[in-house]
Amino acid sequence: MVVLRTDPLPLRVDESGSIRVGSSRVTLDVLIADYQNGLSAEEIVRRLDTLNLADVHAAIAYYLRHRDEVEEYLRKRKANADALRAQIEAGQNDRMNLKAKLQERLASQEP
Repeated sequence: MVVLRTDPLPLRVDESGSIRVGSSRVTLDVLIADYQNGLSAEEIVRRLDTLNLADVHAAIAYYLRHRDEVEEYLRKRKANADALRAQIEAGQNDRMNLKAKLQERLASQEP
């Protein structure tokens, strides 16, 4: 007779609030994006070789059972990433003009 056991969920939240899969550094975001792009669990493991197949299947099953919560988590992560990108890009306006400013300064110093 087979003894049925409940395996622990192979998802963990790291210190930054990111959900990681198994013992890897792969985020749930990446795994779900691959799944949504049509990759099978086997293809995901080939592409992200730090994952094991059982963990990928379990993470996908969790996503399918808790789609609304996971989608909300993914939306928040995307919004945070977009805000950070905008903040970084806003701070680079001066940096983008830096080359022109340096060339101008060099040209003004020439005899």
